[in-house]
Amino acid sequence: MFTTISLTHYMVLSALLFGIGLFGVLAKRNAIAVLICIELMLNAVNINLVAISKYITPTLFMGQLFAIFVITVAAAEVGVGLAIIIAIYRNRVSVNLDDFDWLKW
Repeated sequence: MFTTISLTHYMVLSALLFGIGLFGVLAKRNAIAVLICIELMLNAVNINLVAISKYITPTLFMGQLFAIFVITVAAAEVGVGLAIIIAIYRNRVSVNLDDFDWLKW
């Protein structure tokens, strides 16, 4: 009647989330959508870190500590990324990634 959630369930969920995020990064043309997909990929990594920590070493909290570090880096990445996107939008009036060709010769 009761099913337990094992490490495999967490790994499958994380792989699905990472795959959806990777598809979004490769397929989307909107810069904000790409940032959201990168965040989805980082959350998949956090699920892996916490699940592995829970099932492999339940007394240590190393996975949770690494997950907090990843969340901190992700928050900084979103702040810098949105600032760059807003600055580019003010100059180009577009957030389409195909329009970001300043470094092309």
